[in-house]
Amino acid sequence: MTHADQTSMLKNLPFKLTDYLELIELTGRVIRDDKRGHIQHKIPPILQRLGIEAKDWIELTTKFEDNFKDLVGSPTLLDDAIALLNRKRRPGLQNCKALLT
Repeated sequence: MTHADQTSMLKNLPFKLTDYLELIELTGRVIRDDKRGHIQHKIPPILQRLGIEAKDWIELTTKFEDNFKDLVGSPTLLDDAIALLNRKRRPGLQNCKALLT
């Protein structure tokens, strides 16, 4: 799907992306617990589980390639990847900290 398709789709949805995620989450919670796709009621909402604010989720999903040009992850994961790849710098560190922690 191209960026233009994604932008068009977002403009044409009759609700916000966060509302859509909540709808999916609620659907998973009402499915019987013996069925695939069930989300237990005691589990926190998805963005809370991921530790991502709703505004940051929108930024991540609509401008991912603008924010990240190389590696993406928590600072600890970036350190591990940098060591493994024998690099000296952590590209995109500020955006990772701002959007993912």
